[in-house]
Amino acid sequence: MTEAVLELLRERKRQGSTPGHRRDDARLVLLVEGGSSRGAYSYGMAIAIEQLGILPLFDAVYGSSAGALNAAWLLCGRAERNMHAWWTPMIMKATIDPRRALRRRPVVDTRFLVHTVYTEIMPMGFQEILDSTVEFHPMATDALTGQAIDLYEQIHDQASLQAALRASAAMPLLAGEPIEINGRSFVDAGVSEAVPVATALAQRATHIVALRTRRTDEATSAPPLGQRLVMSRWFARRAPGALLPWLRREAIRAEEERLLASHPAALQIRPPLGSAPIGHTERRPGPLRAAVDTGRQTALDMLTGCSEEPLAVG
Repeated sequence: MTEAVLELLRERKRQGSTPGHRRDDARLVLLVEGGSSRGAYSYGMAIAIEQLGILPLFDAVYGSSAGALNAAWLLCGRAERNMHAWWTPMIMKATIDPRRALRRRPVVDTRFLVHTVYTEIMPMGFQEILDSTVEFHPMATDALTGQAIDLYEQIHDQASLQAALRASAAMPLLAGEPIEINGRSFVDAGVSEAVPVATALAQRATHIVALRTRRTDEATSAPPLGQRLVMSRWFARRAPGALLPWLRREAIRAEEERLLASHPAALQIRPPLGSAPIGHTERRPGPLRAAVDTGRQTALDMLTGCSEEPLAVG
């Protein structure tokens, strides 16, 4: 499975292949898993893709939750230069603050992140993303139906791109209210599709590289009773259709794992065994920096060390 993906990457590299000018009929996609602060791992992996210069070899990038934010940094070519945002205390403490829950304010402030950090402090190249020949597919969960929704068709300018990023990362309860786009309300993509493999396959993906944020020995567990009671009330008021997939997350994750494991051309890059678990609201600089570094090195090792013919540029 891994070799089929690496061979396609090598062949496209040799041909100088770019989207719109392919000599093959494959559809190679990059999937970026999130998980709030756990996305530090997939961010590091995205840096490796950028450093290797192989993003143009992909036809599309799909991202869920923090994975969509990471994908956006990769698509604008600014992932490496802005990686320090993950361990800059001023940014992380302003974005994630558990004390805000006492004042009934969002613990995770995606408005500050997207509209202040990404526009004023560490500007994201929104226009570069819009102009990219590599398709960007941020995912979200429809608040009324609970379905995984690809927001690709909703993006046409900076404002709609920013809304899509916030919708993809709108963690239930922790990030406040659902995000509205064109009259529809959305919550975090991870509720319905943490790794957007089902959507990518439905859109004719033939080859997959998945940047994962969980080790192989980490499993999704059912929410405890107390959490179910609190979250059920939140969903009932704000996102009634998303409650069922949230409760069924074990089964949904298991199906994602099955699809990736059984696909004939899928390469999964995961944090190695023994790497530190990162909680959803982790904001300490040390663990986050270590996760970014680990993700980057793991991806470099897998993409350049699995073959005698490396993919690296130069």
